[in-house]
Amino acid sequence: MTASRGFGIDIGGSGIKGALVDLEQGRLIGERLRIDTPKPATPEAVAEVVAEVVGGFDWDGPVGVTLPAVVKKGVAHTAANIDPSWIGTDADALFAKQLGRDVENVAMLNDADAAGMAEVRFGDPAARKGVVALLTFGTGIGSAVFHDGKLVPNTELGHIEVDGHDAEKKAAASVKDLEGLSYPEWSKRVHRYLTALENLIWPDLFIVGGGVSKKSEKWVPLLDIRTRVVVASLQNNAGIVGAAAAAAEGIEH
Repeated sequence: MTASRGFGIDIGGSGIKGALVDLEQGRLIGERLRIDTPKPATPEAVAEVVAEVVGGFDWDGPVGVTLPAVVKKGVAHTAANIDPSWIGTDADALFAKQLGRDVENVAMLNDADAAGMAEVRFGDPAARKGVVALLTFGTGIGSAVFHDGKLVPNTELGHIEVDGHDAEKKAAASVKDLEGLSYPEWSKRVHRYLTALENLIWPDLFIVGGGVSKKSEKWVPLLDIRTRVVVASLQNNAGIVGAAAAAAEGIEH
């Protein structure tokens, strides 16, 4: 282990991904390992998969782990797209035991917060000034909000009500696939969501990420809102990079 390397795990609704990370460059070292998220995604089942992912690498240092949940002092307080039994779970203790590490060597944080931290550090320099919102479009919609580069942790802006619906129930990338929407059809929903959000927090910049960011040319140019929109430079690896950085630096929310 060296100071310039770390290890991150990104737990999503459909997959659990992990990789070694170059913390100076903000990029993965080698290939990441992905295993489908177990169903049901209970704490015990997810912890077993996380241990399997970490076990696929020669790594005995600190591990950063993201959850699609509000995480405060290592405890999960919500459960978005994972099993409800996560609520109230001491995730720090769970993963430390499963990975055979001291609690101090496990950093737990919200998945979108981790992605946002990585983008602010390694992405577009504009993300370090003003009010910036990173949004990850995947199974749900994750959010991370920054002011002059400082994180406001555990925002859940994917769940704001838009036209009488929980926003992610209409505009998540998974909904596009589930309903068979074309990119133009889906982009209209994203446009409506972003318009509602920009009227709420008046950001200077939106950063859009998640798996669907790999095909950003098919939908981002269709967004016609007043706020500048950029694609996450780390795309769907941002959560892994942010988690690894948080673990290396002892950051936890």
